[in-house]
Amino acid sequence: MTSPKTSLRKTPIAASAFALVTSAALAQDVRETVPASVAQVAPALEAYTSEVILGSEWNNEAMSVRDRALVTFAALMTRHETENLASYVALALDAGVTPAELSETITHLAFYTGLGNATAAAEAAAPVFESRGIAPESLPGAEVEFLPLNQEAEDAREALVSGLYSDVSIGVVDNTRDVLFRDLWLRPDLAPRDRSLVTVAALIAAGQPEQMTFHLNRAMDNGLTQEEAGAMLSHLAFYAGWPKVFSAMPVAKEVFENRAE
Repeated sequence: MTSPKTSLRKTPIAASAFALVTSAALAQDVRETVPASVAQVAPALEAYTSEVILGSEWNNEAMSVRDRALVTFAALMTRHETENLASYVALALDAGVTPAELSETITHLAFYTGLGNATAAAEAAAPVFESRGIAPESLPGAEVEFLPLNQEAEDAREALVSGLYSDVSIGVVDNTRDVLFRDLWLRPDLAPRDRSLVTVAALIAAGQPEQMTFHLNRAMDNGLTQEEAGAMLSHLAFYAGWPKVFSAMPVAKEVFENRAE
């Protein structure tokens, strides 16, 4: 990272680039995720946030602002950072994430980050939904028409998991099959690519890179590009921390290299 002094000399350029890529309204929405207390207590942090994160990272076209908002929400939900989460709910909605997609993201990540994190995220999102007139009846319910099942891929996944773990916990094996992969992953209001995207983001934010190989491959099978995956890692370094991202980098490298063969 460049020094704060060097960064400050780049401020006009960064601000101009940011304005070109995003609308003035959305740029303001991103900036509103930063509490005023940051500038009051840590002026250098405010400068890094304004210039490097908001003025550069969010402006990088390798990943859309919409995807960045969804990934950020997933990471903060995973980390149980609920105090400022409502501002990221508003940002995601303004960036093009639909209420149904946010609702499904919270539901989906309950299974990957825990029920408590999902409940806290729902509590943070509720006032935003209410203020925007998003009613519960407009959101996906329990009964939906599932997407088609990739039977071959599911059979291979089931054989692997069942073969390894049936003698350890048949409940985990059965619920993984029946609740996750033959139910949750087939719900239509969050596209398979986006389910994979938020799952990988959650695994990185949780510091669980050992679970990434399967899900990053699945994400790329579902349409996530290598460029987007790399951009997600760069983005999450700011929101989950460098150590967690560097723990995930070798896994991503191996996935990329194996898929290139």
